[in-house]
Amino acid sequence: MDSGFVPVSRRVTIQDGVYQQLRHALMVGRFDPGQTLTIASLAETFGTSHMPVREALRRLAAENALEIASNGSARIPAISIARLDDLCRARVAVEGLAAELASTQATDEAIGTLERLTTAHDASSGEESIYEMLVKNRDFHFTLYRCSGSDVLLQIAETLWLRFGPYMRLLSRHLEQILRSPEGKNFTRHHHDAIAALRRQDGTGLRQAINADIGATQSLLRPLCK
Repeated sequence: MDSGFVPVSRRVTIQDGVYQQLRHALMVGRFDPGQTLTIASLAETFGTSHMPVREALRRLAAENALEIASNGSARIPAISIARLDDLCRARVAVEGLAAELASTQATDEAIGTLERLTTAHDASSGEESIYEMLVKNRDFHFTLYRCSGSDVLLQIAETLWLRFGPYMRLLSRHLEQILRSPEGKNFTRHHHDAIAALRRQDGTGLRQAINADIGATQSLLRPLCK
């Protein structure tokens, strides 16, 4: 299983370590839609017993990131255009509001971090793995949303990204081709627009930039879902 997992450190509880690594892998699209994750294979990968894996899968199922079968194995949810549209509609509402709130609360340090992430994202196409690009994209969004000061919105956004994981996987399969296309030449343009709005403390402009970013991803994914 090529998921980038590492043995769980004893500095955290085993269950939390398994949960956090699985959560991260789901967010950046490490698993195929409909893929089955067995407790035995995950326990072997993490070097743990079955129990912490089983509990981690249950936690993720409670967040609707996984579906649990009667034998205890987990399945990555299937994809559909209707589900994609529903998730993007929710993301626009939640993440747009979080971005707008962040417009007056982001520190210079946070803005600098966002700029570095965008620069690294721009430079990484063709030089690093697609997953590194997706990780930078996720880090950009959640660095911004943490500036909102709303733990509730941040938690909801994380749950939505977990459920969006199968679509990120679908996108990752086609990202190299997309990056070579005309659309790919301005792949992070909405991130640049967001930073510019943030520097102006323009809440409306920042919300529009994030919503445009979500909409652009949705437009790329809709034909792939067919």
